[in-house]
Amino acid sequence: MTLSPRDRRELWQSGIAGLAIGVTWWALAGGHRLVGGIACAVAIGLTIVEPGRRAVRAIKKRTLNINVLMVIAVAGALILGDYVEAATVIWLFGIAEWLEARSLERARHAIRSLMTLSPTVALVRRASGEHSIPVEQVVVGDEVIVRPGERIPVDGDIVIGMSAVDQAPITGESLPVEKGPGDEVFAGTINGNSAIEVVARRPASESMLAHIIRLVEQAQLRRAPIQTFVDRFSQRYTPAVTILAVLVALVPPLVLGAMGEAREFAVWGYRALALLVVACPCALVISTPVAIVSALTAAARHGVLIKGGTHLERLAAIRCVAFDKTGTLTHGSVSVTEVLALEGVSHHGVLSVAASLEVRSEHPIARAIVHEARAAGVIVAPGDSFRALPGMGAEATVDDAHAIVGSHRLFEERQLCTPALHAHVDDLTGRGATPVLVSRNGSALGVIGLTDLVRESGREVISALRAEGISRVALLTGDTRATASSLVNATGIDEVHAELLPQDKVSHVEKLREQFGPVMMVGDGVNDAPALAAADVGVAMGIAGSGVAIETADVALMSDDLAKLPFALRLARTTMRNVKTNVAIALGLKLAFVALAALGFATLWMAILADTGASLIVTANGLRLLREKEST
Repeated sequence: MTLSPRDRRELWQSGIAGLAIGVTWWALAGGHRLVGGIACAVAIGLTIVEPGRRAVRAIKKRTLNINVLMVIAVAGALILGDYVEAATVIWLFGIAEWLEARSLERARHAIRSLMTLSPTVALVRRASGEHSIPVEQVVVGDEVIVRPGERIPVDGDIVIGMSAVDQAPITGESLPVEKGPGDEVFAGTINGNSAIEVVARRPASESMLAHIIRLVEQAQLRRAPIQTFVDRFSQRYTPAVTILAVLVALVPPLVLGAMGEAREFAVWGYRALALLVVACPCALVISTPVAIVSALTAAARHGVLIKGGTHLERLAAIRCVAFDKTGTLTHGSVSVTEVLALEGVSHHGVLSVAASLEVRSEHPIARAIVHEARAAGVIVAPGDSFRALPGMGAEATVDDAHAIVGSHRLFEERQLCTPALHAHVDDLTGRGATPVLVSRNGSALGVIGLTDLVRESGREVISALRAEGISRVALLTGDTRATASSLVNATGIDEVHAELLPQDKVSHVEKLREQFGPVMMVGDGVNDAPALAAADVGVAMGIAGSGVAIETADVALMSDDLAKLPFALRLARTTMRNVKTNVAIALGLKLAFVALAALGFATLWMAILADTGASLIVTANGLRLLREKEST
C-alpha cells in the first residue's frame, strides 16, 4: 500500500524527532543542559501537536482517551525533570499510532479495492458510432462492447456473442461461467476469450458490485454485541484507571512517606504516570473491530455477504441448520417429466391451461411448465386476474373460465379431487416426482409431474456442516412427503417436514430452536422470507442480481454454491475465537504491566512499548482473518 503525502510527512517528523532525542540524551549526559533542552523541545514540539489537538477535542466532549493520558504523562515527566523520557514517550506514542493506523487501513483497503474492479471507461455503440466514454455516462439501454480479457463495465444482458465470464468478484465462484445471449453479466467480472455485446441494465452507480461495496461498508459499521460490550467496558475502564493513578500518586507518599516528603511524591508520581500510559485501553478497543472488519471483508471476497457484526456473532453460535428444498438442496431447475390427463382430456389441454395460468409467474415450477408447453407447440395465451396462493399454487382466469394449478392439498381443500386424480398423484409421488394438479371451470383436468435434481455437493456439504459443530440438519419444504423423503438418502439430512405452508415453516424453525439451539434457515430469500426472518440467521443463496434478496437476508450467498455455508460458519467461529483471544491478550498484558507500574518496575518508555506491543499484536491477529479460505 503506497504512502500518502501526510504519511510521508509524519515519517519525516518522526525521524527528525528521533534524531533530536538522541541529541538530547548525548547533551544531557555531557552536561550541556541548554543544548539538551533545545533538542528535547524540538522532539516534543514535532510529536505532541496532533495528540494535543485530539486531547483538547476529547476534553471538550468530557471524555478521557489515550491522547489525554499521554499529554498528562509528558507534562508530568517534564515537571519531574525526566526530559529524555518525556520526549521518548511521545515519540514512541506517535510511531505506535502511525503503525496502528496503517494496520487498520489494510483491512479497510481490502474492501475498497473492490471499487477498482470496475473499469472507468466503456466502449459504447450509439447511432453516431462507437465511443469510449466514462462509465458514469452509460445509460440504461446503451449497447456496450466488451473485448476479450476486459472487465465488464456495467450490469447488463448479453445480446451478441458467447464467452466464459469470470464472476469471482461478485459470486466468489472459482471457475468461469459460460454466458450467451439473454444471460445477465455484472460490472467488474472478466470477459473470457470472445467479444460480447451487452445492453446496460442499470447505471454504474447502481451495479451489483457497487451495491455489494455499500452493503459491506454499512455492515462494518454495525457493531456486534461483543464489540458493544468492549466499548462500554472501555468507557468505564479509562476513568477508573485515571482515579487509580491519582490515588497511586497521592496515597502512598502521604501514608508511607515522611509527612509527604517531596522525594516520595516524585517516586509515586512517576509510577502513577507509568500506570496511566500502560493502562490505556487502546489494544482492548481495537481488538474487536479489526477482527470484525477483516472477517466481513474476507467473506465478501468469497461471495458471502454478512450484514454486520451482529449477524457474524449469531452465525458463530448456530447449532442447527434448516434447508428449503427447491433451489437450495436441489438445483431449482425443475423439468416436466410426465403429463397425466384424465379421461376425455388431452395432454395438450392440460399443458395449455397450466401454462396460460403460470406464464406470469417467476416460480421455477411455473417456468418449467411454460417451457414444456412451448416445446410441445402449445399456444400459451396469458390468463387474467392471476393470484398466487403462497405454498399451495395459483389461480387465474383462462379462456373466460376459472383455472387452478397447485398442490394436492389445495385441490383437497377446494374439493376438486377425484379417484382418478388421486391415482395419478400416488403414481407420480411414488416415483419421487412432484405432482402439480390442474383444473378448469371447477373440473380436474390432470396432473403434471416434475423433478428437480439434488445438488451433487449436498452430502459433502452437510458432512462439512457437521464437522463445524452442527448437531441437526432439517428440511422444511412445501413439496410432498414422498418427494422430500427422497432427499434423506441423497444428502444425509436428519429430519424432513413436508407439505408446509410459509407459516408452518416458521413454527418448525421455532421448534428446532427449542430442541437444538440457534437455527440458521437457508432458502431463496423470497418465498421463504417468513422462515428466514424467524431464524437466528437467515441465509438467501444464489441471489446475484437480486438486490431485494440481498437487502432482506442476514447473510446472502451470491452464487448457489452450498460449499459457502460451512465456509461462512467456520469464518464466523474463527472470528469469535480471534476476538476472544485479542481481548485476553489486551487485558492480560495490561494487568501485568499495571502491577509492574504500581510496584515501580515499569518505566514510561516500557509502558508505551507494552501498550504499542499489545495493540500491534491484536491488530496483526485480527488481520489474519483476511487470509481465510473456503477450504482448510
